[in-house]
Amino acid sequence: DTVRSLWVVELLLLNRCPVLCVGPTGTGKTLQLQNKLIGGLSDARYVPLFITFSAQTSAQMLHSNLMSKFEKRRKDVYGAAAGKIFTIFVDDVNMPQREKYGAQPPLELLRQYLDHGGWYQTSSPIRFQEIIDTVLVCAMGPPGGGRNPISARLLR
Repeated sequence: DTVRSLWVVELLLLNRCPVLCVGPTGTGKTLQLQNKLIGGLSDARYVPLFITFSAQTSAQMLHSNLMSKFEKRRKDVYGAAAGKIFTIFVDDVNMPQREKYGAQPPLELLRQYLDHGGWYQTSSPIRFQEIIDTVLVCAMGPPGGGRNPISARLLR
């Protein structure tokens, strides 16, 4: 099962499709994905970035963490170094606390990237920042025990 799952993950990544792995805790999702991203991909252009969410993770923390890793390509366009592709691995994606209205702001930022190819900068003047040459990989456990159900908007 592990070999089959990792083959599907690699196939999706090489085609730049986002990946979400869901399973009970202790089944090795994080370890297997980290091993695959660090040395198991057949294409050496992929550079892994690892982020672990907690209950205190905010959208601003995620935004500043990612923007510190990206290179500016041209005006309002950011991404990996030329010729490289960032593979952003987000572990425990369903850990951030829900806000008053039920949204999880870090997940909304990821959703905005998936839907629109970027996000809006948080300082003035507010402009759209396009993110290129990146692919998203997420892992999560089932809701319960501090983990929250994630928005259906992120899953589509």
